[in-house]
Amino acid sequence: MEEPLTEDMLTELLEAPDPARFIDRAEVGRRDLAGYLNQLLEEHGLKRAAVVRVAGINETFGYQIFTGARKASRDNLLKIAFALGASLRETNRLLQAGDANELYCKNRRDAIIIFAISHGYSLQKTEEELYRFGEPTIS
Repeated sequence: MEEPLTEDMLTELLEAPDPARFIDRAEVGRRDLAGYLNQLLEEHGLKRAAVVRVAGINETFGYQIFTGARKASRDNLLKIAFALGASLRETNRLLQAGDANELYCKNRRDAIIIFAISHGYSLQKTEEELYRFGEPTIS
């Protein structure tokens, strides 16, 4: 399910007679992390167990994240995004759904991660790049 672009939604909001109409019509609300994770699994044709394993997250904890029983740290969400093969847009939406800051290109560490995601790097290769630049790794 393709989401409308933020810019398009902003234009629609600014043209709305009042915010309530926009919010009702556009179904604006808080993104559910568990729901979004499961949507990404389906869209990418992956199984939860495989994603959790590739992410290097404890199986029980990973299951709890995917069911919404536990919150995940920003770094654990990034590990999951890499394991999913998520795009930059999907990664930022995932971070937002998990109540974490989106990746920000003016932050040195985030810039490296953004570059890595955009160039299809694996989590391991991203970790190597972060280490090479003297930035904290994700794991």
